[in-house]
Amino acid sequence: MAKFAKPEKQAASVMKCLQGKGNVLESVGTVRNYESALRVAAAWAKENRIEGGLRGMSVEDAVRFLQERSTEVGQKTIDLNRQALQCMMQNVTHKLEANERLEMVQGIPQQLSSRVYTPEQVQAIADHQQPHNGLATEIAYATGLRASELLTLRPIEDRTPDIRLRDGVDRTLETKFTGREDSVAYTVHGKGGLIREVRIPTALADRLEATRLPEPKVIQDRGINRETWYGIGGGNAWSASVTRTSEKLFGWSHGAHGLRHTYAQERMTELRQKGLQEETAKETVSQEVGHFRPDITDTYLR
Repeated sequence: MAKFAKPEKQAASVMKCLQGKGNVLESVGTVRNYESALRVAAAWAKENRIEGGLRGMSVEDAVRFLQERSTEVGQKTIDLNRQALQCMMQNVTHKLEANERLEMVQGIPQQLSSRVYTPEQVQAIADHQQPHNGLATEIAYATGLRASELLTLRPIEDRTPDIRLRDGVDRTLETKFTGREDSVAYTVHGKGGLIREVRIPTALADRLEATRLPEPKVIQDRGINRETWYGIGGGNAWSASVTRTSEKLFGWSHGAHGLRHTYAQERMTELRQKGLQEETAKETVSQEVGHFRPDITDTYLR
C-alpha cells in the first residue's frame, strides 16, 4: 500500500512552491486560506488512495472532491476549495493551463444549512417513489448511507468489515448501534474503499432480502462500476429521484444527502437519551456514517 505524507505536510509543500512563484498569491490571508483548503483536499486524496496524494490529483479527481465536499459545506467554502486546487493545478502540477478553470460546483445554499427531513416527510417521499427507490429511501433514512453505498450492500456474513487502527489499536467504539439492537448487520463499500458495518432494522432487512438478485449485476454510477446484489435504488439515479419527489411534494428539497443529516441528528438524540457523553455520542455517530472524526458530526447537526 502506498504511503502518504500527512495532509498538512502535503499542503505546506504546495504552498511553498506557490509562494516561490512571485505574485501568484495576493496576501497572507490568501496563503492561510489556501493552505487550509489544500489540507482538506490532501486528506481526501489520502482517503481515496489517489496515487501521489494532493499533487497526484487529476482534474477529474478535483471535481469529484468538490462534488463530495458540496454535500457538507456552503458555497463560500466550496469556492475556496476550488480556487486553491485550481491555483495548484495551474502553477505547481500544471494539469491546467493558465486560462483553464475547474468546474464550478454548488455548495449547500445558506437557507438550507439545516438539511433535516421529518419522519413524516421521509415516508411521504418513499411512498411517492417507485418501489425500488422508495425502499432505498427508507433504508438510507434508517442507516445514514450515502447514495453510492446503497448499491454496495452485502450481508456481513459475505464480507468482513475493515478495522481502522490508531497506534495499533482498533478505533471502533463499542457504542456503535447502541439502541438499534433490533437490526440485521450488513456491510457497505464506502469512501476511501472502507468496508464498514451498518445495521438495518429487521423489518426493512426482510424487505431488502426479498429483492435479492440471483446473480450480482454491475451498475455504472457517476463513471464508477459498482456490483450490486439487491433490486433497490442507489447512486445518482436514486438521489435525483429523492430530489424530484421532494420538490414535487413540498416545493423544496434537502437532497438525498439530507437523509444522512436526519439520521445523524436522530441518532445524537437517541444516544444522549442513553446517557452517552456528548463527545462519545459524536464519535459514535461519525463512525456509523463512515467517518472517524467526531468533529465531522457537527456538519450534520446544523
